[in-house]
Amino acid sequence: MSTFQYSPQIVERYPQVVGGIILAENLRNGPTPESLRENYQHEQERVKQQIGTTPLSQLPTLAGWRSTFRSFNLDPTQYRSAAEALLRRLTKKGDIPSINILVDIGNLVSIRYALPVAIIDTHALQGAVTVHFATGNERYTNLGEEKEEHPEPGEVVFTDETGLGIARRWCWRQSEQSAAQAGTTSAIIAIEAQHPNSRHTIQAALIDLQELLHKYAGGTYTVGIIDAEHPTISTERV
Repeated sequence: MSTFQYSPQIVERYPQVVGGIILAENLRNGPTPESLRENYQHEQERVKQQIGTTPLSQLPTLAGWRSTFRSFNLDPTQYRSAAEALLRRLTKKGDIPSINILVDIGNLVSIRYALPVAIIDTHALQGAVTVHFATGNERYTNLGEEKEEHPEPGEVVFTDETGLGIARRWCWRQSEQSAAQAGTTSAIIAIEAQHPNSRHTIQAALIDLQELLHKYAGGTYTVGIIDAEHPTISTERV
């Protein structure tokens, strides 16, 4: 069983949040095939042209996340949402490197919709994944590191039922344990929005994610949208 949910405190504080969630099993990950790599490169060029000289802070999707970060006392120019960090790299350095099938699919959809996409490998997780306000006791390890740290109390985090940190500062950065690796076979994929009237954007992004996953990674899926009225999705529904 796999579960992803927003805590009651999160949906009370952020009633506008909308999450598109895919609970995926039997995936095939690995090196990115040439056809996906070409698709990814084409999307990067298209997005660069679309953005042009527009400041990223003026994109409504990113502005929604900046406002959310400020609400739990983060400077969004110091800590950028994952989508803004990707687009900032793309517009300043010209490209985003290929990593593997799942990460490239997530990044492709992230830059297309200017929304954060998390690809969470579930192999090390126990129980439900919950988005909640940190107590400061949760355990978190930065990607590529071994040292364990703790989030700031009141920061929004993703954790499993043991307090293992999956993401810090909501959609700023994932943990070492949760990053999609070559051997990832099951994952929780989340694309989230905080801007007004975002449901149609999330719906479109979910369709794109499913199409790309079916084509390049195979697998079976439970798919849905969670929000303040329906804050939980689980494979128990299948």
